[in-house]
Amino acid sequence: MTLSRELAQALDDLLTRAFAEDGEDITSLAVFGPAARVAAKIVCREEAVVAGAAFLPRVFAFLSPPAAVKVLVPDGALVKKGTVLAAVEGPAITVLAAERTALNLVQRLSGIATKTHEYVRALQGTRAVLLDTRKTTPSLRLFERHAVRCGGGANHRFGLSHGFLVKDNHADGAGSVWEATRRAADFRELNPRLSRHLLEAEARTLDEVHQALDAGAERILLDNMPVPLIRRSVGDIRLFCEAVGRRVTVEASGGMTPAKARAAAKAGVDFVSAGALTHSARAVDIALEVDARHPMRSRRGHRAPAARPSFRSKKRRAGP
Repeated sequence: MTLSRELAQALDDLLTRAFAEDGEDITSLAVFGPAARVAAKIVCREEAVVAGAAFLPRVFAFLSPPAAVKVLVPDGALVKKGTVLAAVEGPAITVLAAERTALNLVQRLSGIATKTHEYVRALQGTRAVLLDTRKTTPSLRLFERHAVRCGGGANHRFGLSHGFLVKDNHADGAGSVWEATRRAADFRELNPRLSRHLLEAEARTLDEVHQALDAGAERILLDNMPVPLIRRSVGDIRLFCEAVGRRVTVEASGGMTPAKARAAAKAGVDFVSAGALTHSARAVDIALEVDARHPMRSRRGHRAPAARPSFRSKKRRAGP
């Protein structure tokens, strides 16, 4: 996988900060010295959907001297327990210094992809699309949304400036869903650069659904509604669209489990969004296993220096 410029730049920024947190690996330097080389493999210890393996070559090449990585499994693949995701070879001080940062990233992203896959499977046979939310780890949103795509999901608006979403706080502050949505619609009309931004409004009741429709919402987010109310809301929205010739899509959200997501999808919504994809995903068990049998040689083929003798004092023989 070739990284986009956006992902590559974000990854370099993340690695700069991550390696600065750790500093120099003085233990590996003391034990192996600068010339020793090792071979290792990155192994997935449970069934999972892989995400972040595509970042590994850049992670291990970021430090100097760089290590080389051969990615064996593409992002988005469903793998079994024991699958080798990548092979690593290079200076011991680099491989071991990059180990934790690499694993933290791939474990986290694979956990998100695996959880997303669980929801996607629950939606099979329906027309609903699974979306993520802005409930991401600060500074990791770009990577976590990549993981959602690896798991088969799709991305919601990336940030606050990428779309209008009138939520309960806006409605309560403005006095009603209608008033808040109308203000957002007017603001978009006055700013041509925002003309392509989606206008979405959150509704907690059937009355708020009707308010959002009247105010011009292009998508309505049904928030924490029980399934019977979701079904009724979808019916009213479809009737409204037929009557006025507009297209309004429907999204369901709020405490979505795979089972609830499927129920909402079967009630007729176009999208299901779940914050749990990113805020509650469990990290996958992935490890770096160093091949201890690999000869630790320098690039020129010389063996690494032998270990220094122990400094423990020896008992001297008594004199003659």
